[in-house]
Amino acid sequence: MMRSAMNKEQIIEFILTLPEAELDYPFGTDVMVFKVLGKMFALIIVNDGIVDINLKGAPADNEALASMFTAIRPGYHMNKKHWITVSVTEEIEDGMLKGLIDRSYDLVVAKLKKADRERLAIHR
Repeated sequence: MMRSAMNKEQIIEFILTLPEAELDYPFGTDVMVFKVLGKMFALIIVNDGIVDINLKGAPADNEALASMFTAIRPGYHMNKKHWITVSVTEEIEDGMLKGLIDRSYDLVVAKLKKADRERLAIHR
């Protein structure tokens, strides 16, 4: 099976399908920060032509992923226990990347106020 790496535009398009996901540039124009109700769940930066995306994850999952994939490492400039950096290469299948993005979004939403969580759940 041929693997393909999603390009930056496809990743952005996917992220923005999540309920109330917003794109912001608090760190300058080369760092795309995606938030839900003001809370960050993804950060994209391009390094040497490779798209890197920081995502939140459960510490045990993050550790396992980093040990299994060379394209996944502890979060760059983030809390390394709770965040991973995924280099979007052919090693990472599109479905897996989408799953990691969904998981990051869900972990952040889980920390929101109950009324906000319920409002977002209607759209999922």
